[in-house]
Amino acid sequence: MLPVDLKEFQEKVSTHFRPWQRSFQFWVRAVDIYTGYKVFQVRVNFEKNVEKRESMWERQHEVAADKIYNMCADLGGFFLKVAQIIGKPDLAPAAWVRRLVTLCDQAPATPYSVIKVVVEQELGQSVDELFERFDFDPLGSASIAQLQLMSNQVHRARIKGDKSDVVVKVQHPGVQDLMMTDIRNLQAFALYMQKTDIKFDLYSVTKEMEKQSSTWRVLVMEYIDGVPILKLGDEMAKRGINPGGKVAAAAKQNILKSLTLAYGQMILRSGFFHADPHPGNILICRGSEVALLDYGQVKDLPEKLRLGYASLVLAIADNDPIKASESYRELGIDTLSKCEDEKKEMLRLAQTMFDTKLPPGVTMLQPFSEESSIKKIAVQAFPEELFSVLRTVHLLRGLSVGLGINYSCAEQWRPIAEEALYLAGRLTDKDLKGARRRVVDGEVMAFMKAHSWIRNFGFQDVIMELDSKSVIVAITYPLDSLSEFAMIIARCKDHSNLDK
Repeated sequence: MLPVDLKEFQEKVSTHFRPWQRSFQFWVRAVDIYTGYKVFQVRVNFEKNVEKRESMWERQHEVAADKIYNMCADLGGFFLKVAQIIGKPDLAPAAWVRRLVTLCDQAPATPYSVIKVVVEQELGQSVDELFERFDFDPLGSASIAQLQLMSNQVHRARIKGDKSDVVVKVQHPGVQDLMMTDIRNLQAFALYMQKTDIKFDLYSVTKEMEKQSSTWRVLVMEYIDGVPILKLGDEMAKRGINPGGKVAAAAKQNILKSLTLAYGQMILRSGFFHADPHPGNILICRGSEVALLDYGQVKDLPEKLRLGYASLVLAIADNDPIKASESYRELGIDTLSKCEDEKKEMLRLAQTMFDTKLPPGVTMLQPFSEESSIKKIAVQAFPEELFSVLRTVHLLRGLSVGLGINYSCAEQWRPIAEEALYLAGRLTDKDLKGARRRVVDGEVMAFMKAHSWIRNFGFQDVIMELDSKSVIVAITYPLDSLSEFAMIIARCKDHSNLDK
């Protein structure tokens, strides 16, 4: 009789049944949370006093928040990412936000001995051969906000022969195997919810989350020091600045403007953008510079969607319901409406989904209330590729609410959207008369004319930097079959010369 390694046998059995056990835990808890709300909705309708109703809702949200917190904390992995998405101050009840935000500090660390094995297997050399220094303890989310609480942890290190530090991001062992189980369970739950309570194509959202699941195990990236954006108020207080004062408000507004502009340029100019937007990936560096961390996930938006989204941005900025409806059709967002003023509700839906500005007197959007546009207009089909844009806008809105600033990203992105449509031949000089009046010295017009002029000569990858006196044009083009590239810098001090 062959000897049996009991420990190995137990591990194999545990590994085999773990997805089933995990699925059982998810469904038991998800059904408990869902039925709790459904029963409460019936009970609260018997209460006529408005103040008592609000108090009852607050208590129900607190009970649900504890259950959601425990589910995400116990299951870990992918459900910590879910907690990030749903626990935003502009979308979720305040009780949820207060509870779920603490999950960031609860992510368990994998022992260094295990991390060392993963790094050496993935990179093919020992840690001592590759790195001059490799910190045993992972970077803490409270100090640097680079600890990826979904499925990874980050260690600070220095490559041999280099003078700058790097961060080594390592995927927790075993996470990838369970991620697909989690996604499949969420997809089934999403299908049920969109057929019963939420008239929105949640399934496509989960499909895009599936596409974005990482297959890598180790990433080495530049180390950036700074203050996590959610800790900005605490840092100001340490430096003797009143977080609620005018100086702090101006600093927060400039930071948010820089961050929003960066995303607008990525999404609307190139369509290639940072696709993992959450507060843990945003640092504030010296001089109020904004740093985006972790490009492990990026999105390359198809040209049709990029231009369609540019049209939708203009529709929102101009409060144009007809253009909003046309943009929805162009983007492939299929809707079904039974309300009287369909076009008006379509614009409201676009503003709810794709703008950061909150209506006057509103501190939190309630997209699933009976009066919301999502209840009045069912979103039957939503392009999976557009989910990353939706997440980005909701991140920016959540940050703006958290920082106490109410602004419209659509209005800020209007010149970039006009530029994108102009270069695609979908807007003419006549259409851009408004842009000429809005932009000082006609810089955006100069940008567009220079870009168009350069493209006519077959150059590629045009990048431009605008200031109050000039337009800097950087042009790259292939030199030979070896795909070498050269950079030509053209400084155009007189905008009128661009026509020549």
